[in-house]
Amino acid sequence: MTIDWKKETALRQVAYVEDLKSLLAIESVRDDSKATTDAPLGPGPKAALLKVLSIAERDGFTTKNIDNVVGYIEIGPKDADEYVAILSHVDVMPAGEDWETEPFVPVVTEDKIIARGASDDKGPGMAAYYAFKILSDLKVPLKRRVRLIFGTDEENDWLGMTRYFEVEPEPVFGFSPDAEYPIINGEKGNVQVIIDGDATNGDADQLLAFEAGLRTNMVPGVARATVQTDHTSQIVAAFQTFLTANPKISGTTDTAGREIKFVLNGKQVHGAMPETGENAGTYLANFLQNLDFGGTAQSFLTYLGTPAHQDTIGEKFGVNYIDDVMGALSMNVGIQKFVADQKAFINFNFRYPKGLTPDDIVAGLTSQLNGWAVTPTIGGHSQVPHYVAPSDPIVKTLLRVYHEQTGLPAHDQVIGGGTYGRLMARGVAFGALFPDSPDTMHQVNEFALLDDLYRSIAIYAQAIAEITNLD
Repeated sequence: MTIDWKKETALRQVAYVEDLKSLLAIESVRDDSKATTDAPLGPGPKAALLKVLSIAERDGFTTKNIDNVVGYIEIGPKDADEYVAILSHVDVMPAGEDWETEPFVPVVTEDKIIARGASDDKGPGMAAYYAFKILSDLKVPLKRRVRLIFGTDEENDWLGMTRYFEVEPEPVFGFSPDAEYPIINGEKGNVQVIIDGDATNGDADQLLAFEAGLRTNMVPGVARATVQTDHTSQIVAAFQTFLTANPKISGTTDTAGREIKFVLNGKQVHGAMPETGENAGTYLANFLQNLDFGGTAQSFLTYLGTPAHQDTIGEKFGVNYIDDVMGALSMNVGIQKFVADQKAFINFNFRYPKGLTPDDIVAGLTSQLNGWAVTPTIGGHSQVPHYVAPSDPIVKTLLRVYHEQTGLPAHDQVIGGGTYGRLMARGVAFGALFPDSPDTMHQVNEFALLDDLYRSIAIYAQAIAEITNLD
């Protein structure tokens, strides 16, 4: 059966964009403050899941909703014992500040679609859905069932997909359309380390509040602090000098009596690539650590402002390990908070290669405390390194399909990001970001190039048709 995958995609482009816009319009950010029994992750993720399943039901597909946290669409022979999985997600990161458009009002231009989730991961997930439509419309014969599974908590603790694997059988293999081409067959381990302690001050300058970061896997783009001092004019002048000396950042101050409110703007990017951003929190701490603080305020700021500042490989903590296959460790200081007389909190996110352990990382962070009476601990959702050999038929098949459709070089690679692909022993990540396309995941003004999304529909349709028939 010879199929022109690109032609079939072109016939469905208008419908694809309309369905994608309806999904992007939902603010599907996890919100525990609004969680209910019926919506365990808040109303947004549930609404997005219901939307994508309703689109599939409109088109006549078999669907299943599991506890409003995960759902799937299935095609293929119902009597087949085995199935292949395509794992996507409908939740998104918080939008952050300084968007040029409304983040949940999709804008379609001549060449791109702009909205939170356009590239991560609603655009690629909907591309996989339209690949399903092509296979179904053309009645392409499939050896196995195929499930397109949508999680609702990929950007946090993977609660939805964890639930799926608790109640459903394991797939034989599959891929996640939530990364980049040509393929991701290796993913570093992912661990959070938390520092949680008291927030006290001394007798001189007072740190009343400090806050940076929205999620552990985002480089903070904005940091804010409130300081009480008898030296407002001198400190404001020093801050302006600091900004001038660091042209990659910007900031403002607002003085009222003895209080100064600081706002510092860095560059918000995906936490898997912290070297491409500018961590607003550690920059602000780097400046504030030189004031006359006491108590744990001084320890908090010194820790953030010295060993944690401008070090995305953990070198100052002695954990800058490099593996020959998986590459180097990366470190992001994702969440930073200090509320006087209440709590000091720092959340690190490490992407580490095989050869290093979370305990090694904790030991490194502990080594730089310099008398600060806190204990770094492992917290949140941890993942061990994952690797599928380049010789595996699924890797070889997906690379061949990619090369056939694009003419571009096809090779295996390892990333620091974590995708649902690692949930399967023979799982990989496959697109939808092309090597020459801008990566705006987790950034303000997130967008996806329309041609990239269209190309991905065709690639996914052929890829699914072929991998379902692998031995």
